[in-house]
Amino acid sequence: MMISYSRHSRFDKQINKLQKKYKTIEEDLEIAKTAAIELLHLHGIDNRSNWLIPKFDQESLKIYKIKKFACKSLAGKGVRSGIRVIYAYFPQKMAIEFLEIYYKEKDDSDMDYEFAKLYLIENGE
Repeated sequence: MMISYSRHSRFDKQINKLQKKYKTIEEDLEIAKTAAIELLHLHGIDNRSNWLIPKFDQESLKIYKIKKFACKSLAGKGVRSGIRVIYAYFPQKMAIEFLEIYYKEKDDSDMDYEFAKLYLIENGE
């Protein structure tokens, strides 16, 4: 079984901006697909990289945050790069849509996930 991937236009804008500073970000995202997303959703192995956002845990759509994202452009940081990826997971379709990617400036544990809320409304959840 395979997971299909897509990107929200907001994600595309954010990753293009980040790529100017972090040249390897596209390559790093490909690694995150296999080392974090597919490991969890295809193989059922939780390596504690992905965090289900509790407010966005629907049966047909779940929104996750990747907190452990290794970026080669940030040498010596490993998975503590500070880069965060928010994605929507559609279990019945085995599909992922990347929603946001950003560099964490401060503690983001109390984020209100405004964009994720709008995304749920757009997708009829």
